[in-house]
Amino acid sequence: MSRILTLVALLFAGVLGSARADTLPDTCYLFAYFYHDLEAEGFRLAWSADGRRFEKINEGRAWITPNAGENKLMRDPAICRGPDGVFHLVWTTGWTGRTIGYASSRDLIIWSEQKTLPVMMHETEAQNCWAPEILWDATKGHFLIHWSTTVLGRYPETEMSNRRPERNHRIYATTTKDFTVFTPTKLLYNAGYNVIDSNLIPARDGSTDWLLFVKDETLAPVTQKNIRMVRGRSPEGPWDPVSPALTGNYWAEGPTAIKVGDEYRVYFDKHMVNAIGLVSSTDLRTWIDRSDEVRMPENARHGSILAVERAVVERLLKHTGGPIK
Repeated sequence: MSRILTLVALLFAGVLGSARADTLPDTCYLFAYFYHDLEAEGFRLAWSADGRRFEKINEGRAWITPNAGENKLMRDPAICRGPDGVFHLVWTTGWTGRTIGYASSRDLIIWSEQKTLPVMMHETEAQNCWAPEILWDATKGHFLIHWSTTVLGRYPETEMSNRRPERNHRIYATTTKDFTVFTPTKLLYNAGYNVIDSNLIPARDGSTDWLLFVKDETLAPVTQKNIRMVRGRSPEGPWDPVSPALTGNYWAEGPTAIKVGDEYRVYFDKHMVNAIGLVSSTDLRTWIDRSDEVRMPENARHGSILAVERAVVERLLKHTGGPIK
């Protein structure tokens, strides 16, 4: 009798599991993030069915242990997907240094050997390489990697805008087709102010424009510390004038943007209150703060948003034994 009951229970559990799996939408969302005090452990993943309520995958455990770069840290993880379906990850390897980290994966579970990309080794006065991001430019058939760096003595007009000459950033970039050969690093964005945390997405508004979201890092003489948007003709410019701040009166950084239907969403790190915020817009002019709608894993910091098909999330949850809801 107990054996029959066990079989019935297993059958019922299987049916229930299938029903839960069927409730996942065709498109789900992943958020790659890190923990500020555990940055030597690696990046984490959370998933969401609606881009609002995110749940930890793998119980919040790290996926890879960083071994790239001068300081072997993993901050500001950014993931993009190439045209062949491969996921590409870049990250900040330390508070100082002239390199960034890189790895790839076909399933977000098994990762390649990590690479140290010496993107600013040619600049002896480069102080850092912060918050790299990566995108696929289908028009040119290459990946573009961009990040912020301070080069001491460069742009003296804003040298003390963050009250420290070693924190006077501009956005730099390189391109690659194979992650073996890279084009020479070049200046990507300079509009005359201290800027970090660049994020680029196609506008998808009937134009071929791209949208650059950045953090205005100015602290003095008038504090900004907010997220702004810049429209460009391509991922490499030329660039229009910068927009007014999209975010409110709290300090904001680490923007990561996505378009969902007619809505542009910009997630960002409200680092002074240890939370992930969200602003949205349908016209790229009026932005509404929807931070109170977002539920992220506690202590999640500066991450990246990615839309994926449901099979990707199902595979991750099956691999880690997590619930499919």
